[in-house]
Amino acid sequence: MSHNIKPSTKIHTINDAIKLSKKRLPKLVFDFIDGASGDDKLAEINSFALDQIRLEPKVFRNVEKRILSKKFFDFDFDYPFGFAPMGMTNLSWPEADKMIAIESSYNNIPTCVSMASSTTLEDMFNFSDGHSWMQIYIFQSEEFIMELLNRAKNIGYKVLILTVDVPILSRRARDDRNGFGYPFKIGPKQFLDFALHPQWSLTTLLKGSPRPMNYVTSKTGDQIFRRKESRGATDWDTLKRIRDAWKDKLIIKGVMNFEDAKKIKESGADAIQVSNHGGRQLDSATAAINALPVIRKTVGKDFPLIFDSGIRSGSDILRALAFGADFVMLGRPLMYAVGADGAKGLRRIINLIKEELSTNLGLVGLNNINEVDEKIIAEKYLKDIKY
Repeated sequence: MSHNIKPSTKIHTINDAIKLSKKRLPKLVFDFIDGASGDDKLAEINSFALDQIRLEPKVFRNVEKRILSKKFFDFDFDYPFGFAPMGMTNLSWPEADKMIAIESSYNNIPTCVSMASSTTLEDMFNFSDGHSWMQIYIFQSEEFIMELLNRAKNIGYKVLILTVDVPILSRRARDDRNGFGYPFKIGPKQFLDFALHPQWSLTTLLKGSPRPMNYVTSKTGDQIFRRKESRGATDWDTLKRIRDAWKDKLIIKGVMNFEDAKKIKESGADAIQVSNHGGRQLDSATAAINALPVIRKTVGKDFPLIFDSGIRSGSDILRALAFGADFVMLGRPLMYAVGADGAKGLRRIINLIKEELSTNLGLVGLNNINEVDEKIIAEKYLKDIKY
């Protein structure tokens, strides 16, 4: 797979990517990427809460040789972050899934393939040179889920992510306002939106409208992706059945409560992903970063924790690691970058994040990302994270 991609010269910050993608994409698509539940505030609160954590510069440390590599599970990654699962990614630009997979291989980091991805599990594994993890929800058909697990196992997937924070899909006002849904319904409003963004529309028309390909290629009856289908039947017995069926690494994603975290650990999961779904579910929830140290204290210092929700920079990754995460996942920044300038935009954003991470690691007086802990946080911000 070719990694010879020239980074975009149009993007210098994440805000550049947001502005460019907003201009380049149909409003319906941009709002699907950028939006959150309810009044959209929790997505802003996630980022604001991270930004309030102030790091403490250190001087007279030799930080000439900085190491960003991170071991997680049995994998040796080049960086302490990967790519979160996102459904219908190809809406941001045709072949976005492929771009993300190639980037994960290029940087030796994992990409998490949503069961609702626009590209099959098989193709994503090949595009990423095996750097793929698989994500599932539990819908009404567990037969389909078990088929996906068997497919993943046969392909060579070693990590499964069970997302549990969407028992009911929360209302997203922007999507409702724009008439966004799946299957897509194109009326006059949507047609005008697409007509005003001809580059996206013509490219999408040429490549084909995104479809949830793991459903399309299922051999278990007629599987149809229904975005608003209830997952409300998921319970602790569901977790047991998945744990029994999947013998490799199992991550439970979408955990914000310390009692849930304790029980998940006791149930035999291999890791927890602390997340409020990027602000796209319970709009009155707390910022995900506020739950992280409490859950770290509950599960102990050695149990693997992943973090997502609100990460926009290398500094945010440092903050999450300092608050107790072992690994961090990126979501919206990838979609903004692809929407702004395709594969070149994605390469540029990832390069910026890596550069910020390396620079700021040195500025807090460290050479190795594995040495990051609460000591890099300015004293006045430490009071709530002692564990």
